[in-house]
Amino acid sequence: MTSEKWLKIIGIGEDGLGGLSPAARSLIDHAEILVGGDRHLAMLPEFPEDRRSRIVWASPIESTIQQIINLRGKSVCILASGDPLWFGIGTTLLKRIPIEEIAIIPSPSTFSLICARLGWSLNEVETLSLCGRPSSLLQSYIYPNAKLLILSSGKETPQIVANMLCDRHFSNSKITVLEHLNGTKERIISNVANQFQNFPEFADLNAIAVECIPNLEAKILSRMVGLPDDAFCHDGQLTKREVRAITLSTLAPNAGELLWDVGAGCGSIGIEWMRSHPRCQAIAIEKSRTHFIAENAIALGTPNLKIIEGKAPEVLQGLPTPDAIFIGGGATVPDLFETCWENLRSQGRLVANVVTLEGEQKLFQWQQEYGGTFTQISISRAEAISSFLGWKPMRPVTQWLVIKP
Repeated sequence: MTSEKWLKIIGIGEDGLGGLSPAARSLIDHAEILVGGDRHLAMLPEFPEDRRSRIVWASPIESTIQQIINLRGKSVCILASGDPLWFGIGTTLLKRIPIEEIAIIPSPSTFSLICARLGWSLNEVETLSLCGRPSSLLQSYIYPNAKLLILSSGKETPQIVANMLCDRHFSNSKITVLEHLNGTKERIISNVANQFQNFPEFADLNAIAVECIPNLEAKILSRMVGLPDDAFCHDGQLTKREVRAITLSTLAPNAGELLWDVGAGCGSIGIEWMRSHPRCQAIAIEKSRTHFIAENAIALGTPNLKIIEGKAPEVLQGLPTPDAIFIGGGATVPDLFETCWENLRSQGRLVANVVTLEGEQKLFQWQQEYGGTFTQISISRAEAISSFLGWKPMRPVTQWLVIKP
C-alpha cells in the first residue's frame, strides 16, 4: 500500500537510523528526494554514489512545502522529529496533501520519552508546543497540580517558563529540562522554578516537564467560564462575570469552532471562548479598545486571538465563516444583524445581549422574523450599606439566542 504513496514522512529520534524499523529504513533508501532539517539530514550516511537531491527546510517553511507539492509523482521522503503528527510537520502537510498520498511512520514522540523518563502517565498530562509559538500560550495551562510537557523553541525557553511560573506565584513548581532525548548527549536537569537562573546554558534541543505547585499567594484562574472581573484590564466596558458565564454557556463552544465577538469591549467573551479548549478560535471586532483586548489575550493565554480594529458591519466582510456570533455591543447599528446572519454558518448560534430599551426593541423585531428565545438576566451583588450588607442590583441584561437553519 505504501508503494502507491509518493510522499513518505519518517519520524526519527536522536538515536538516528539505528532506532528506525527496517520498513522505515527501506523507504529512506528508495526515496528519490530527501527533505529535512540540517540535524536530520546529517544522520544519513554520505556515499559518493548517492546523488539524490536533499532539501533543507527554509524559513518560513511555506516555500519548502510548495516545493514538496510540486514534486508530486516523484518519491519524496521527509525526515521529522519523533511523531510527525504531534505538533509536527505531518499535521501541516496533511492540510495541503490528502492522506491517500502519504505514508507516515512515527517514532516515539518527545512526550512519550519524557513520560518514560519521569514515570508520568501520558493521559494525565497537558501537552503544548512553544516552538514557533508565543510563550504566553502557557498562561492558560498553569493551575495547581498540573503536569505540563512542553516542546521548547530553544535554550532560552526553560528560563522563560520559569519566569512565567514565578510571575504567577507558582515559584515552587518543579521544572525538569530534558536535552537530546534518546541520544548519546541526553541530559536531564531538575530544579524549582525560582532557582533556574543558577543553571548553566541549556542545549538548543530540549523539552520541558513542569509540575505546577502554587504558592500561598498564587492567583488561581480556572479554565471554566466566568473568570473574575479583575482578571481583565478594562475601562468598565466589560461583560460582568455572572453574565459572561451565562453568555458563554449559551454560545456553547466546541473544540475547533470559530467565534465572532462583535463589539468585543475588552475581549472577555472571545478570550474565555478560546480558553475553553486549545483548538477554539475567536475574532474580536472592536473600534476603540483593542489595546485592552491585546493585553488581556496575552495575560490570559490566548495570544492567537485575532483582533480586528474597526466598526461593524463594515469590517466583517471577508472574515472566515463563524460557528457562533456574539453581539455584545451595537445591536441598534443598521445592517449589523443582517450582515452577521448572512455570514453565520448553517446551525450556527447567534447570541445578542442588550441593556437598553432601544436594544430590546431591535431584538424583538429580529425575534419576530427569525425566531429564537429570550432570557432576562438579573444579578445582584451584596455591598456595604453603612455597617450592614445589602443587595445592589446590576443593570438587567436581555439576551437573545437564535440558531440559523
